[in-house]
Amino acid sequence: MTSTASGRRPRIGIGGMHIESSTFSPHRTGYDDFRITRGAELLDRYAWTRPDGDLAGRVEWVPLLHAVSLPGGPVEPGAYDRIKGELIERLRAAGPLDGLVYDVHGAMSVVGLEDAEGDLTEAVREAIGPEALISAAMDPHGNVSRRFAGRLDLITAHRLAPHEDAWETRERAARKLVERLASGKGRPHLAWVQIPVLLPGERTSTRLEPAKSLYGRLAAVEAMDGVVDAAMWVGYAWADEPRCRAAVVVTGDDPVLAVEQTRSLAREYWEMRRDFAFAGPTGGADECVAEAVASPARPFLISDSGDNPTAGGAGDLAYMLGRLLANEDLAAGRATALHPGITDPAAVSECFAAGPGATVRLSVGGGISRGTADHAEPCELTGEVVALRRDDPVGGDLAAVRHGGVTAVLVSRRKPFHTLADFGELDPRGYDLVVVKLGYPEPELYDLAADWRLALTPGGVDQDLARLGHRRLARPLYPFDDEGFEVPHLEPLLL
Repeated sequence: MTSTASGRRPRIGIGGMHIESSTFSPHRTGYDDFRITRGAELLDRYAWTRPDGDLAGRVEWVPLLHAVSLPGGPVEPGAYDRIKGELIERLRAAGPLDGLVYDVHGAMSVVGLEDAEGDLTEAVREAIGPEALISAAMDPHGNVSRRFAGRLDLITAHRLAPHEDAWETRERAARKLVERLASGKGRPHLAWVQIPVLLPGERTSTRLEPAKSLYGRLAAVEAMDGVVDAAMWVGYAWADEPRCRAAVVVTGDDPVLAVEQTRSLAREYWEMRRDFAFAGPTGGADECVAEAVASPARPFLISDSGDNPTAGGAGDLAYMLGRLLANEDLAAGRATALHPGITDPAAVSECFAAGPGATVRLSVGGGISRGTADHAEPCELTGEVVALRRDDPVGGDLAAVRHGGVTAVLVSRRKPFHTLADFGELDPRGYDLVVVKLGYPEPELYDLAADWRLALTPGGVDQDLARLGHRRLARPLYPFDDEGFEVPHLEPLLL
């Protein structure tokens, strides 16, 4: 497999910048929030670069730089410029490349920029040159502007939500690029269209219809003669930018077929826009807590969706803790609840100073968000320190405090709780209720929960989009506009 008549192996770079950023979150993402990998460590990140893999000896992989952060607020300009600058410098220093595996999310916001991925990709294209092929692997909760897509040659996205196929998507992007270089066919046609619909990910899970069938169509489209790949994005609902909306891109050597399939997918998405439902039963915070306490299902999981750090929430809101403590059965210890992941480094320090078994009086939460809204105010918590843990790789120092039947786990750094391992010695299976800062549960928690509710709580990633106050979206846009909304012109462009 070669990319040139001389028989040399294709030289393919690997790099990118991966984060989703809520512009409604008071959190700001700095340079130290990113995990940056380079060199051999970057190659070790991917299975398809291994020396014992089937691509070994057929491709010269050139590791550049990859930066990834837990979702959060917009990236600080200095952090973005520093990472972008190093990526571009490494691209130029790498010498001539035949291609680039471009590992990005698609929902990065940077303070002062309107289309961060568009800006980054323009710089990448200029550095790598017009002849090299760029193959992007993305999250379907990203945004695909014309400015961004027009600088790419291949583009694909996860087809499952939750994203159990995230690594499969990256491998697909790499293998499609290798195949393309081997064929000598050059750049395929990209048929691109945006759809005036913007829904939160919790309403577009592929566990349910219509997303299950829509995304299920993509593999069949990809298999058509003349098509290289088919991808669909729901967009990112918690950024207030004109690019935020759903999109479809079909790449192929047959431009007519690519346009035809893009149009078909986009029209089906539009026609089904009102059919998208939340991934599980929903309710207000107090309603969900009352249902959970009354239910015989154990453990009963509640998602504190408005402050979900894996979607960009600040992670410091104690709103749900307050609602748990307000429930008489939980406060009295007649029922038990575990609520991990409230970010408050000062409260954690107080717990460590007091020590295990001590009674502490804490003002919990709101370190970042305080003063932004009523729901961002701290929650007063008096209780016993029941567990302490130092140096969690993600959450830093952790402290568990129990009041009545409610155990709150406080973290010094923003940390999602997705798996049983995240909970450490506090086994969630031993509690009646488990409240996590999450949207739809990831597979391990989904399997654990005897029942669950999606609490429509306030925060930087509020599921009730109307409460957030978007001002800069391109309108009209469903569900912000509905009545009198004319059928949009969904004619794809060939980029």
